[in-house]
Amino acid sequence: MNITHAKVQPFPRSPPLHHPTFLFSSGQKLPFPRKFITAPIGRSSSFASILCKKHTLLAHGCFGVSRSRIRSSVSEVEEEQKQKSVVMKRAYPFNEIEPKWQRYWEENRTFRTPDDVDTSKPKYYVLDMFPYPSGAGLHVGHPLGYTATDILARFKRMQGYNVLHPMGWDAFGLPAEQYAIETGTHPKLTTLRNINCFRSQLKSLGFSYDWDREISTIEPEYYKWTQWIFLQLLKRGLAYQAEVPVNWCPALGTVLANEEVVDGVSERGGHPVIRKPMQQWMLKITAYADRLLEDLDELDWPESIKEMQRNWIGRSEGAEMEFYVLDSDGRETDMKITVYTTRPDTIFGATYLVVAPEYTLLSSIVSAKQSESVEEYKDIASRKSDLERTELQKEKTGVFSGCYAKNPANGEPIPIWVADYVLGSYGTGAIMAVPAHDTRDHEFASKYTIPIKWVVTPNDGSCIESGKAYSGEGIVINSSNMMVGLDINGFSSKEAAHKVIEWAEKTGNGKKKVNYKLRDWLFARQRYWGEPIPVIFLADSGESIPVLETELPLTLPELDDFTPTGTGEPPLSKAVSWVKTIDPSSGKPATRETNTMPQWAGSCWYYLRFMDPKNSKELVDKAKEMYWSPVDIYVGGAEHAVLHLLYSRFWHKVLYDIGVVSTKEPFKCVINQGIILGEVQYVACKGTDGNYISADSANELGEHFQEIIPEERVVKSGEYFVLKDNPNIRLIARAHKMSKSRGNVVNPDDVVAEYGADSLRLYEMFMGPFRDSKTWNTNGIEGVHRFLGRTWRLIVGSPLPHGMFRDGTMVTDEEPTMEQLRALHKCIAKVTEEIEGTRFNTGISAMMEFINAAYKWDKHPKSIIEAFVLLLSPYAPHMAEELWSRLGHQDSMAYAPFPKADPTYLKESTIVLPVQINGKTRGTIQVEKGCSEEDAFTLASQDEKLSKYLDGKPIKKRIFVPGKILNVILDRQNVKVGVQ
Repeated sequence: MNITHAKVQPFPRSPPLHHPTFLFSSGQKLPFPRKFITAPIGRSSSFASILCKKHTLLAHGCFGVSRSRIRSSVSEVEEEQKQKSVVMKRAYPFNEIEPKWQRYWEENRTFRTPDDVDTSKPKYYVLDMFPYPSGAGLHVGHPLGYTATDILARFKRMQGYNVLHPMGWDAFGLPAEQYAIETGTHPKLTTLRNINCFRSQLKSLGFSYDWDREISTIEPEYYKWTQWIFLQLLKRGLAYQAEVPVNWCPALGTVLANEEVVDGVSERGGHPVIRKPMQQWMLKITAYADRLLEDLDELDWPESIKEMQRNWIGRSEGAEMEFYVLDSDGRETDMKITVYTTRPDTIFGATYLVVAPEYTLLSSIVSAKQSESVEEYKDIASRKSDLERTELQKEKTGVFSGCYAKNPANGEPIPIWVADYVLGSYGTGAIMAVPAHDTRDHEFASKYTIPIKWVVTPNDGSCIESGKAYSGEGIVINSSNMMVGLDINGFSSKEAAHKVIEWAEKTGNGKKKVNYKLRDWLFARQRYWGEPIPVIFLADSGESIPVLETELPLTLPELDDFTPTGTGEPPLSKAVSWVKTIDPSSGKPATRETNTMPQWAGSCWYYLRFMDPKNSKELVDKAKEMYWSPVDIYVGGAEHAVLHLLYSRFWHKVLYDIGVVSTKEPFKCVINQGIILGEVQYVACKGTDGNYISADSANELGEHFQEIIPEERVVKSGEYFVLKDNPNIRLIARAHKMSKSRGNVVNPDDVVAEYGADSLRLYEMFMGPFRDSKTWNTNGIEGVHRFLGRTWRLIVGSPLPHGMFRDGTMVTDEEPTMEQLRALHKCIAKVTEEIEGTRFNTGISAMMEFINAAYKWDKHPKSIIEAFVLLLSPYAPHMAEELWSRLGHQDSMAYAPFPKADPTYLKESTIVLPVQINGKTRGTIQVEKGCSEEDAFTLASQDEKLSKYLDGKPIKKRIFVPGKILNVILDRQNVKVGVQ
C-alpha cells in the first residue's frame, strides 16, 4: 500500500476536545492519535511516546488517503478547536512551561549528585524499585510511587541534604526473549527501544533523577559485578549444583519459579508446566535464615511485609523421628523414613505416613501391586505448582504405596501413603500424619478411611467438636508404652514434646531439629537473555572451574536463534564456538555453563551500583558506600514484599561478611504504595427477556446477562449506583487493576497532553493516602488542574484578551499582614509535616486552603508568595520553577531553602466567645485573646444575629469574663427580651 504523508500543525492552546478522524477511501473512519496532534512541537517526549503507543504508521499518514482530504479534515478540526478555545482555555500554559523547564534541568544537569559530595552534610538516599522496561510503556499507576519519591527528593535537597535519587532498568527478562523468538528481533534491540520509551516518559513527568547515574542490568559493565558476586558465593560454598525438581515449561524452554506458574500453566503464554528433575545451580540462602529472621526487628518496614518474610522463612522447632519400613511379613527392614514434626507430643496419634510424590526413596518403598497407580499419581502431581499442591482449600488426594512402617512409640504398623500436599522440598519430604490433631491429615484420613486416634485433650476439659481435628495444645492422653520406656500421659503438650525428644535421642529414634520453610534459591534459567554464569566444566572429568575474576565480564555471545532446543539444553548451547573453551590454569579443553542467571540476580544489588556507577575496579568504593548506605527510603509495590527483598537482604549480608558493605541491611525504610485501579465500570444485569434486573436480586432469579452501562446513564443513590432513568435498578460498580487485557489502561502521555505533568503528579498524590489502593477517575484530575490554574492566576494574573498571560507577576513589595503571616506559616507547618509523614494528599489540601485564603486578600506580598511557591515546588515543580523565575530569581529553585514555620505565627490569636442575653446563650463571636469588655460588646452589637437582641434595648449591666463569656443583662422593666 502507498502511505501518504501529511503535515499536521499543532492545535491552539485550548485543551483537545475531540479525537479527529480520517477517512479511508472506503469510508471507514480511522482515529488519529490524540498525542500526535495535541503535543506541543519540540516536546521532548512526543516522538518516543508515539513509538511507545505503536502509532508510527499514523505519524506518517494513512493508507489510501489523499493529501487534500487529510488537509481538509485537519483544517475542519482546527477550526472547531479555535472556536471552542474562545470559551474553554487551558487553566495555565503548562504546554509551554513544562518542556521549557525539562530542557533547563537536562541542559544544566540540575539534579546531578557529584561523585565527591561534602560528607559533612546529611545524606538522603531515596530509591524506587527500578522497573522492567516492558513494551507497553508506563500507565498512570506507575508514576504513583515515582512521584512520591520525587517529592521527598526535592524536599530534602531544599533542606540542605545531599540527595541520591537515581533511576535504572531491570532489563533482563523472559518477555524480551519471547518477543525475540516470535519476531526474530534481538532482545537487546527490543529492550533498548523500550528503555528509551520509559526514559522519555519519566522525563516528561519532571522527575528529578540523576540521569548521569543511569544503569541497566544488561550492560556488561554492570553484570561484570553480578558475576563477581556469584564467584564470591561460589568460593564460600553458598553456590552449588544439585538435581532438584523444577517447574519445566517445554514451550518456553525454561525453568519457572513457583510464582510464574498459575493453575499448572505458565503465567506468560499459558503453556503447560511439569515438574522435572534437573541439574541446577542453587544459592544457599538457608545458611542465612536465622540472620534474615532476627534482623527484621531492626527495620522500619510495614509490619505486614516483615510478617510475610517471617512466614516465608518459616522457622520452627520440633523433632526428626525415624520410622522403619516393614517388609511384606511385617518385619523391620534397614530402610527408614525420617519425618520432621513440630508436634512430637502427638506421636502416639500418628496413624499413617505421607511421602511426597518426588520423595527420593519412593521407588524402593512402593509395592509391585501399587506401582502403576503411584506412577500415574506422580505424573499428575508433576503438573501442579507447589502453591497449588499446598492450598488449604483444595481437596486432598493421594494413593496407597502398598507398604507399611512401624510407629516407634507404640510399635504399631501404619500405612505409607503418597500425597501431593506434602512437598519433597520441605523438611524431609515425609510427614507423620496425626489426623486427630491436624486439619489436613483429618480430611485425608476421613476420605480414605484411615484410623483417627485422639492423644491430646483441651486444657479446660471442653468437648472436642465432632468430625473436626483439635490442633491446639493441651493434656496428653492415650500415649504410653512401657515396653519402649515412653509414658507421656498427663503431661502438657510442651512437657510431653520435650520428653519425646529426650527419649528419641536416647534410643536412637530421632533428635531435636530446627526447620525452615525457606528453600535454597534456584539460580539458573534455561534461556538466552540473562547474565552468563561464570563457570566452565573440564571436558574429561566434568569438574566445575570458576572463571577468573580478571576475565570478567563473561559476555553473552551474539545469537540469531533464541528458540528452545526442545531437549532441555539452553539456547546458549547453540553458540558452539563460545561454549567450547580452554581452562587457562590446566590447558585442558572445557565447556562453558550454558544456563543463565535469573532476572532476580541483577536487581539484588543495583542500589549499591548507583552509589558508584562508573567504577571499573570494584563493585563500589568503600568511602562512598559508607556515606550513602543504607538506602533511607525504598518505595515499590507489595508484590515484591518477599522474593526481591529477601534475595537482596541475603546478598547484602554476604557482601557485609566479606567487607564490601558496612551495614547489615540494605534498606532502612520500605514503603509500599497502593495500587491505582482502572476507572469504575458500571454493569447492569439483564434477564433472558431483555429487561433489566436489580443487581441485589439477580442471583435469586437464575440465569441472567450483564451489560456495561456508560457513566452518563448512572447516578448514585445512597451507598449504591442505579440507572438514572430507572432508580429501582441497582448496578454493580467495580474497578480492576489496570491491564492491557482488560483494556482499562490509561496512558500518562494522554493525561500530560491534556492537563500537564504537574496536574498528573498532584492528582496521583491527592487521590488518597499513599499506601492505599485507589480508583482512577479522569474527571477527578480536573479539580487539581483548576487548583493549579487558580494558583497561576493569583500570582500571574488573569489572561489577556487574546488568551496569553502577561510577563512577571502581580505581587507587591509591601510588608505582609499578621493574617497573611499566620496563613502562610500554618501552611508551611502542615506541608512540612505531611511530606515527612508521606501524607501527600493532606499536604495538598493545606496548600488549597492557603490559596482560598489568599484570594480574599487585596494585596499579595512577594515574601508570602515566594514562600508558598517553594512549598509547591516538590509537588508541581514545572509551575513552581516558572513562578520562581517570574518572581525575579535567576537560578533554579531546586536547592533554594525550604521554608520553616515560625512558631510565633502558629499560635491561635483569636478565640470563640459565647454571648448570653439575660443568661441565655444567643450566639458566639470571634475575638482576639486579649480582647477588652468594650471591644467584645462592640463586636456583639455588630453581629447580625446578636444585634437583633441588643439594638435599641436598655442595658442594665454587662458581665464579662475574659476569654470565657459575655453576658448582657437587659432592663426587663422597660423591654421584653426577644424579637417582636
